Amino acid sequence: MGKVNLGASSTQCPVPPMLEIFKPLIDAATGVSLSDPEAARLELTSRLDPDSPEGQRLSQALIELLEAGKVADRGAPPVRYSRAAKAAEETGGFSIDVVDMTGPGPRHRHPNGEVNWCIALEGSPTFGEQDPGWVVESPGSEHVPTVSGGRMLIVYLLPEGAIEFATCARTSPGPGLGPGLGPGL
Repeated sequence: MGKVNLGASSTQCPVPPMLEIFKPLIDAATGVSLSDPEAARLELTSRLDPDSPEGQRLSQALIELLEAGKVADRGAPPVRYSRAAKAAEETGGFSIDVVDMTGPGPRHRHPNGEVNWCIALEGSPTFGEQDPGWVVESPGSEHVPTVSGGRMLIVYLLPEGAIEFATCARTSPGPGLGPGLGPGL
């Protein structure tokens, strides 16, 4: 498939400025089957390589949003979070959540899968034992999202905004995981 252009948007409708920053991720993820996470990761990387100049510019723009307090501005470590956009036409049908993590988050299930763009902020972090870059969860998968070995900024793209949070108690409760981290972020 084609590469993602970080230049002008091809969208006919005007896109809010902050949403424009997420557009390369939306463009890369659109149409990718998530049924095979490794194949999806390879396809996503071919569309937008995190190590490419475009990927590096995108990651820097996302870090700047974090530093400006425009994303991941709710909660407390180990999970600070925000919803950048609900699933809509201008988001390609994905909801967009941004999380600044240093440990475990709440257990949840992905009815339609999950696409993550992961950026190392401190140390040598992994997300679910995967290095920074694209991380994909298949439809129907469930996990306790966990960052180990440092601090990571993660952009979650959820097809149709579909996510189901577990109703039982977490096995590893962390501070700051209060109301609002579940459905309806």
